[in-house]
Amino acid sequence: MSVILVFLVVVIGFSFWWLSHQRLMSKPWLETGAALPATDVPEMPAAKVALGIFLAVVGSLFALFASAYFMRMEYADWQAPPLPPVLWFNTVVLVLASIALSCAVRAAREDRMDLTRLGLAAAGLSSVVFLIGQLAAWRALSAAGHFIDVNAANGFFYLITGMHGLHILGGLIALARVSALAWRETYSSARVRLGIDLCAMYWHFLLFVWLCLFILLAGWAGDLVAICRQFLA
Repeated sequence: MSVILVFLVVVIGFSFWWLSHQRLMSKPWLETGAALPATDVPEMPAAKVALGIFLAVVGSLFALFASAYFMRMEYADWQAPPLPPVLWFNTVVLVLASIALSCAVRAAREDRMDLTRLGLAAAGLSSVVFLIGQLAAWRALSAAGHFIDVNAANGFFYLITGMHGLHILGGLIALARVSALAWRETYSSARVRLGIDLCAMYWHFLLFVWLCLFILLAGWAGDLVAICRQFLA
């Protein structure tokens, strides 16, 4: 139960930090002295608000997975599979994808479309490599006899990493659409920038989720929770 609380607190804290930087709660009509807020250009596009709500739901889902993982591991038959070494490589690749999208966001805001397209391509390629690496991790576990039906811990490993991989795959579809728009000669700069912002936001969140899952699967979550308890005590 402590794990899910810690995870939710972090997600909520990150959400409030992000919303504060997006000026969602600001009152521009008070800041500028105008009678009414300008409605032609909203402070935050509705797509960002919708994505933020979606990510909050996804974060809660993975938090429930983490909580169920901790409760199930208390049983005597729990035997966690060894962590495939390829997961370290996959983590680095996903970090690179997130960095590439951050670079694409900055380049798009500066109307440097060549760098924007390069960042999008690098992010997409890195994400595909990440998914291939996850499949390699599954294959390595299966080759070592750690099948999904052998132990509950194996089932959790395949379930958690599979769910995260599906979210990456869904993000790749959106990234492909944004990339296709960016590669057109006649494109809407505002539309491209918004799409890249949404993809970057999505990838940063999935990177955060993956780092939490990596800590969980590596068996370090218990130590992390103990440290948090000591810090809060």
